[in-house]
Amino acid sequence: MIMDSIFITGAASGIGRHTASVFAARGWRVGLADTNADAAAALAAELGANAKAYTVNVTDHASIERALADFAGTGGSLKAIFNSAGLLDMTPFAEADLARLSAVFDVNVKGVINATKAALPYLERHGDARVITMGSVSGIYGIPDLAVYSSSKFAVRGLTEALNIELEGKGVWVCDIMVAFVKTPMVTAAASKAKSVEILGVNVTPDQVADTVLKAVDGRQVHWFVTPDDAGVATQVDSMPWESRRDFVKQITGY
Repeated sequence: MIMDSIFITGAASGIGRHTASVFAARGWRVGLADTNADAAAALAAELGANAKAYTVNVTDHASIERALADFAGTGGSLKAIFNSAGLLDMTPFAEADLARLSAVFDVNVKGVINATKAALPYLERHGDARVITMGSVSGIYGIPDLAVYSSSKFAVRGLTEALNIELEGKGVWVCDIMVAFVKTPMVTAAASKAKSVEILGVNVTPDQVADTVLKAVDGRQVHWFVTPDDAGVATQVDSMPWESRRDFVKQITGY
């Protein structure tokens, strides 16, 4: 019996780590890609023989290609890739470091493009494969204090929607995970926190996101909302006249 396999970027911590644990517990082969080689290796040892760690920087297409070639094997296939690697900066734009903002966009957008492109041949061979990417409700309307992060998630949303149509005929279903703030160090231990963190709270756990990814590997939705509240905010914003959306976002972000 051939085991299903999933390749996860940003796998050594946060959402990626929890998702890897969920899939490994269900008997999947799990590829753990991360810039933190030691943490990825430690997780692989913890998860057992079906997990393998790779040192990968998603902004380096060649490093992803090498890892995927090893994980899938010559002529091999892949059931899913989970683009979980991401960076967040919650500093007001005028005060933010430009290099950090560039890194956020590079990892969150170029990293998704690189990983998806590298995985595509293996996904196509499977015939009923999934590309799953961490999106955000900040990809519905631009969020102050998260301007570049928010714009990166708009890009993820656009890429997801377009590729979902393009790649369906190749047996690859492309989707994203829509969620607000998640209880990971990226949010809770951030040096600078957006006003919206205090106003909205951090109410979603990595396990909830991992469970949503588990649903997405067999489901056929384009956008997967982790909680009813996330879906409710999206529906509320989409139902508003364009200019009214600005006032609503000002309220929930403290502006």
